[in-house]
Amino acid sequence: MALDATPRTRTETDSLGSLEIPADAYWGIHTARALENFPVSKRPISVYADLIIALAMVKQASARANAEIGVLDPAKADLIDRAAQKVIDGEHHDQFVVGVVQGGAGTSTNMNANEVITNIALELADRPRGDYDFLSPLDHTNRSQSTNDVYPTAVKVGLSLTLQSLLEELALLRQAFLDKAVEFRDVLKVGRTQLQDAVPMTLGQEFNGFATTLREDYNRLRENAHLMFEINMGATAIGTGITTHPGYSPAVLTHLRQITGLDLETALDLVESTSDTGSFMSFSASLKRNAIKLSKICNDLRLLSSGPQAGLGEINLPARQAGSSIMPGKVNPVIPEVVNQVAFAVAGADTTVTMAVEAGQLQLNAFEPIIAHSIFQSITWMRQAMWTLRVNCVEGITANRERLGAMVGSSVGVITALTPFIGYAAAAALAKTALLTGRNVADLVVEAELMTRDEVVKQLSPARLSGIEAVTAAIPLVAVPDDLP
Repeated sequence: MALDATPRTRTETDSLGSLEIPADAYWGIHTARALENFPVSKRPISVYADLIIALAMVKQASARANAEIGVLDPAKADLIDRAAQKVIDGEHHDQFVVGVVQGGAGTSTNMNANEVITNIALELADRPRGDYDFLSPLDHTNRSQSTNDVYPTAVKVGLSLTLQSLLEELALLRQAFLDKAVEFRDVLKVGRTQLQDAVPMTLGQEFNGFATTLREDYNRLRENAHLMFEINMGATAIGTGITTHPGYSPAVLTHLRQITGLDLETALDLVESTSDTGSFMSFSASLKRNAIKLSKICNDLRLLSSGPQAGLGEINLPARQAGSSIMPGKVNPVIPEVVNQVAFAVAGADTTVTMAVEAGQLQLNAFEPIIAHSIFQSITWMRQAMWTLRVNCVEGITANRERLGAMVGSSVGVITALTPFIGYAAAAALAKTALLTGRNVADLVVEAELMTRDEVVKQLSPARLSGIEAVTAAIPLVAVPDDLP
């Protein structure tokens, strides 16, 4: 029986010594040390595909810039460029194995990217992995760079890419609420303030309000996206640009703009930009705003659908699964509940980002990995929560029209519409009588000879009660999607 002569490991060396690396791994010794040092999250950076793509984009732009300004051999730059493109195209993401939570301000992530892209390039050159004398992760792939400009730039580019998918899902969710607003535009109901009966409105107005809230969040998120467009490539260690050619910073910016399609710009003060992470805090805050407002909408959906017999029971949410292991027939609002929990997590992540931003010291913030992880997780979870809310809940909501109509008919809140004609004091007295006797408000007003039956019927028409008649000419019941996709 022949023995397999293929080596199972290769030896790599750094300033601390040597380690055996799996022969088939594209990562190397610096990644191996990170795997030993940071077994914390048990989640590799590859869970955020857009971060990996952004890292490859930065390496590709740097290779092109270095070749352009003459500090890197064009043949080597081309190998790095082609290798980075493979990662951008989705290949080898499983080789980005360092944990999302790590010490070192992202150095392990940068090293992982350098090693993987270098070994892919070596493979393209028909060289063995680890042949760093021919092509080096540090001298060539990392040329003119430092973790301190590569990592924050890649995070910003990656977040910009990820945000686009969130905005697309947010626009779809908003449209789902708009569709329901149209469907329910003629369904009269009792509005509530402080959980007490207020004045009538339509269910369509209520759902239109949800859609308007989401439109506002869409605009705020899009505005804050521009916070991610200021980068510090060329800053290297602390912002002074040590080890870089004078032409590198403008060259890498040009190439990175072309590769990403983003309107990136180089910070005016690279020292300040390298140490400051305030843009991440503002960006995270806009995500929290969206999450909290979405959670409030889900609270309303749970209240409106409560029951079905002993609650409000105004709307029906789609039944998604059995709600109890002991109570037959029970169905719970599980989709809004999971969105609520995502919102709680996003709020917690925002607190983490805030504390990490505050903890920066002197010329660098060492805690950008937890900032990146927190924001990427928030966007990822929110996008998925919006999808399930739209597909598994909102699109299937129905109205309990008979119940809503009955509640409006017996509500004393309708008397508010008559106060301009009978006065507040008389309206209050009749409302009290209606509550005590259970009688119809309209009948009491007519019996008191405060208004005729025709006058009461006119003023208590659904269009007037909901305010639609008064505002339709100026403000449409259902907002126009305008600039949203």
